[in-house]
Amino acid sequence: MSKVAVIAKIAAQEGKRADLARALQAALDTAQGEVGTEAYILHEDASDANLLWMYEMYTDQEALTVHMGSEAFKALGPSIMPFLAGRPELIFVTPIGGKGA
Repeated sequence: MSKVAVIAKIAAQEGKRADLARALQAALDTAQGEVGTEAYILHEDASDANLLWMYEMYTDQEALTVHMGSEAFKALGPSIMPFLAGRPELIFVTPIGGKGA
């Protein structure tokens, strides 16, 4: 099976990016123990003070499905909702090569 990856664009309300990043820390901590999660990295946008990006890579589609169906993932929504400027945009991609792929 192929690895799968997700690039998430997460917009924070004006001035709330740091709060949003702190709220996402629980997801970063949980991902440390997920067997099929190979990368789960939160990034600050270099030019937009209200934007975060998440890069996720999983061993296969099943690992992504397990991640998205977990209780921790379900609990994430309510904890980040007060800081979001809108629904996160998820882009699903398939790695085809390169360092770390």
